[in-house]
Amino acid sequence: MKNRWSYALGRQSKLAGLAGLPLLLAVLAAPALADPPDWLRAAAQTPAGKYPEETKAVLLYDEQITTIKDDGEITTVYREAYRILRPEGRDRGQVVVPFDNETKLTSLKGWCLPAQGKEYEVKEKDAVETSLFNDSFFSDDRQKLLIIPAADPGNVIGYEYEQKQRPYVLEDRWIFQGTDPVHLSRFTLHLPKGWEYKAYWANHPEVAPQAAGENAWTWEVRDLPALQPEYAMPPLRSLVGQFHIIYYPRSAELAGKSLASWAEVGRWYARLAAGRRDASPDEKQKVQALTASLATPLEKMEVLAAYLQRQVRYVDVEVGIGGWQPHAAADVFHNSYGDCKDKATLLGSMLDVIGVNSYYLILNDFHGGVEAGVPVARGFDHVILAIQVPPGVPSETLHATVKHPKLGTLLIFDPTNERVPLGLIPEYEEGNSALLVGPEGGELIELPLLPPALNRLTRTAKFTLSPDGRLAGQVDETFSGPIASHYRAAFLRSNVADRRKVIENYLGGFLSGFSLQEPTVENLEKYDQDLIIHYQFVSEHYAKPAGGLLLLRPRVLGQKADDFFEGKERKYPVQFEAPTLQTDDFLIALPPGFTVDDLPTAADLDAGFASYKSQIQVQGSVLHYSRQYQIKDILVPTERLPKLKTFYRQVAGDENASAVLKRAE
Repeated sequence: MKNRWSYALGRQSKLAGLAGLPLLLAVLAAPALADPPDWLRAAAQTPAGKYPEETKAVLLYDEQITTIKDDGEITTVYREAYRILRPEGRDRGQVVVPFDNETKLTSLKGWCLPAQGKEYEVKEKDAVETSLFNDSFFSDDRQKLLIIPAADPGNVIGYEYEQKQRPYVLEDRWIFQGTDPVHLSRFTLHLPKGWEYKAYWANHPEVAPQAAGENAWTWEVRDLPALQPEYAMPPLRSLVGQFHIIYYPRSAELAGKSLASWAEVGRWYARLAAGRRDASPDEKQKVQALTASLATPLEKMEVLAAYLQRQVRYVDVEVGIGGWQPHAAADVFHNSYGDCKDKATLLGSMLDVIGVNSYYLILNDFHGGVEAGVPVARGFDHVILAIQVPPGVPSETLHATVKHPKLGTLLIFDPTNERVPLGLIPEYEEGNSALLVGPEGGELIELPLLPPALNRLTRTAKFTLSPDGRLAGQVDETFSGPIASHYRAAFLRSNVADRRKVIENYLGGFLSGFSLQEPTVENLEKYDQDLIIHYQFVSEHYAKPAGGLLLLRPRVLGQKADDFFEGKERKYPVQFEAPTLQTDDFLIALPPGFTVDDLPTAADLDAGFASYKSQIQVQGSVLHYSRQYQIKDILVPTERLPKLKTFYRQVAGDENASAVLKRAE
């Protein structure tokens, strides 16, 4: 499903994957002497200012000028000027401009104003055109890449381009903040006579517009700090300052393109998808063949879900309205491929055949991209299904459900993710907002946050410790739920040798001088069962001698504490991937002739959003170490970060504590 986030953010954060192209294009492009425009010269006169030492570049000037004609054609001019501060900021001179069959690129220019020397210009003829998304089978999404020469520290570079389009919905977005400081960002709007607009602000206080002529307005923001990436922060796209605007034309012909509420956004998508679920005779025959021997609705739902996940390939085909509108179920079934909205459509169609209702759910594959009070259609990038659970269907295995006041129990299911079975949802969808396209239009709902026990890692081990500190043993790890999907993906992408390296790299974080025997994996491709990994290792000098004592860390493997709080103070909340329950249970046979002299104290920590417990006991000649770590909520707001910092420090203290062994008298 098309999403313009990458387009808009690409202007400030630069799309990745361009390494190797700049040198080629610098050779191909022959910059000419230039007379840069007045707006760029004025921007270059901006005082240097003071910025953090790590700042790579400053966005001196950012302007978006949108002009709408009465027939709905929209012309937008984009202008940006950067001062490069560090060598790492040179990629600001890589200008990536997207376009497609409905969004025409009508002009493109770039300039360099060096601190010393001649000024240069590059034009559209110097750009290279490529596909925008490498994972699309066929798409009209394209990009032009223009390299501005001498984007070196101390120099100012700028560019300008113009696009024309007739969008399917009359809305726009102005993203005025990114990973560089912003001196000035401006949005100017020219509307035809009789047109109106409604504006929404996110992550920034509302700014009043200034009149810019008849039915024209300008908004400005100044001196915005850079959003500096932090470990475990929410997605950058959910934090940037942005402005959404919906246009209201005077003609009835265009009125259907203005969506003023989530209900209208849902009705718009329902119109796009109308008739797309009609089942062909071949499809009905296939449903009958798949379900004929099954007795219950749930069994039939499970087999159809598995069919869509594994027998219908994910292939992205987006041309024109096809970037939003699903292809007909009959075509998806015949071709055995489709993208997310196509797979949801075919599954919905097959469920219709067995008498089970379902509804589209439109969402993002990241958290925080949608605000309840900002009803925009183009802010989504993914489509899944909400399946209406028939009466009498047992719910023991159906955990990813929401209760709807009119539609009853809705089972959330993603047919695109082939490793998450019916009854669960991927972790990036848990707790997310989604637009339910129901019989009465659209409504924003919250997807379930699954209980921690459904996303579980259980690690058990039996070790033997030798008098010289050598530790040897067998480890068994069982993964359930989304965490199993994560590890399955990693192993399925790897060959047997690489799987061994994955475990070796993991063990290397806790052990030194170890040797690993060949690991084994169970249920790797049985997605509805737990993933189980077995491995054995020997660590020659695990326990450390100290006089006549041996110092032993009972927590042999696994780390729950994190040190990302240490150092510079955080600015943003912490976002975990998903609720989870993780347990370790280790038995360590003591070496002959040794007894326990001292043991770490038990831990019992509860921070609300996370908890941690551990204990160690002596059972004859065996140390029994066990612990439980649980994440209960995925977002820790900034005001609770001190509590999380204290929690992790206490966990780290427990993880690094040692048991003391002495020789028996």
